[in-house]
Amino acid sequence: MKVIGHLINGTLNTDGDSAAGSRLQDVTNPSTNTIIGKVALASKATVEEAIAAAQAAYPAWRNLPTAKRVRIMYRLKALLEQHANTICEHITREHGKVFNDAMGELQRGIENIEYVCSAPEMLKGEHSRNVGPAIDSWSELQPLGVCAGITPFNFPAMVPLWMWPMAIACGNTFVLKPSERTPSSALFIAELGIEAGIPPGVLNVVNGDKEAVDTLLIDKRVQAVSFVGSTPIAEYVYSTATGHGKRAQAFGGAKNHAVIMPDADLDNAATALMGAAFGSCGERCMAISVAVAIGDKCADALVAKLTEQIAVLQVGDGMDSRNDMGPLVTPAHLKKVEGFIAAGIEEGAELVVDGRGMKIPGYERGNYLGACLFDRVTPKMTIHSQEIFGPVLCIMRADTLQEAMDIINTHAYGNGTCLFTRDGGTARYFSDNIKVGMVGINVPLPVPVAHHSFGGWKRSLFGDLHAYGPDSVRFYTKRKTITQRWPASSQREGVQFNFPSNG
Repeated sequence: MKVIGHLINGTLNTDGDSAAGSRLQDVTNPSTNTIIGKVALASKATVEEAIAAAQAAYPAWRNLPTAKRVRIMYRLKALLEQHANTICEHITREHGKVFNDAMGELQRGIENIEYVCSAPEMLKGEHSRNVGPAIDSWSELQPLGVCAGITPFNFPAMVPLWMWPMAIACGNTFVLKPSERTPSSALFIAELGIEAGIPPGVLNVVNGDKEAVDTLLIDKRVQAVSFVGSTPIAEYVYSTATGHGKRAQAFGGAKNHAVIMPDADLDNAATALMGAAFGSCGERCMAISVAVAIGDKCADALVAKLTEQIAVLQVGDGMDSRNDMGPLVTPAHLKKVEGFIAAGIEEGAELVVDGRGMKIPGYERGNYLGACLFDRVTPKMTIHSQEIFGPVLCIMRADTLQEAMDIINTHAYGNGTCLFTRDGGTARYFSDNIKVGMVGINVPLPVPVAHHSFGGWKRSLFGDLHAYGPDSVRFYTKRKTITQRWPASSQREGVQFNFPSNG
């Protein structure tokens, strides 16, 4: 049985933990629930070994010219494209998402690499000459030191590529802790990074559970931590990291709403909602899980169109390109999502389409749940207040746009939202007044491109800076401002007690 280990100081350890008594956890294929490997769960000592390797590599890497660091990123991009099929096979076999969706995830990660390649421009700082008599002033963006990333199971390739490429391009070294459920793609990509020329110790990967996470959060040598996952864990990560003096950003859960105006193109809106709600089996922090239709006529028509499209949705093994949706990641998560569905029925929502009990021929042991559609959901229902993270779309009804916006604005989460309309004034009002971090107009998944930054509001993000894009440069650097004066050697100056100014 294959053991998925760690990458420390440029060496891949396939025997698991370097310390005695390694703990191993099964890695399964969600389509069949068969064990396809074992992942080593790093001990505190192993994580500390990775941190020490990163700390030792930092001085030389920090002083390497930025252009030379970026050339490695160019080579990495080429290797990612060359090995795309292998990476996506890892994603599909461990997570369950369909292969084409995995390819889209990887492409988004590659786009981030392309943005990182502009690091020499972003890190050059500012300069002002003669801010005072013979005084020049400039600022520099300097790296922090050892940084860490803790990434989720649902985007095992893309989210790590949000973090460590920019961190190391800025001159930091890095320790990545991927999800122990889907570890192979992140580890394989890190190996490609070593092949591209990343020196030993600059990038390290440790697989593990809470013991590994806590070590990264507490160790004084780690200067910054980035996390993506559920909100309760995000709160814990953020408070623990900042409580130990680290810079931190922690991306939590979401409950993303779409608002459907009566003037919207309902055919396009329904098609968009199908992909946004059921793509990747709903296991996306940007999934649209609630559609608020304005007026009963609009709601009735939307439910009818969605019901019709769900009937032809193809569900099955992710490696089959004919399928639209794969399985959920684990039996435990399947049970959790089914619990939400039962709660929705009990609390009075109308289950229009019930995807429970789905069995795929040849994959009867898989974690399959068909698309589910609820109607007449109200704000106080559990299926509205909680993040389900499964293929469940809730239809709510509102009389006005403002009523729909009040539903969104009062929700605990503020990650993403979208509006379907043909009216520009309505779109402008919605964009200006909705209390959500990422907004789409006739775009169901408003995930920013690589040269913008990703992040929500309220309990969807803990920290001041968003992920990737311009904010990632700010997160992985600290500004130093230098003011310099070289008076003439023959010049004698008197003592000045007034506060200096350029007046």
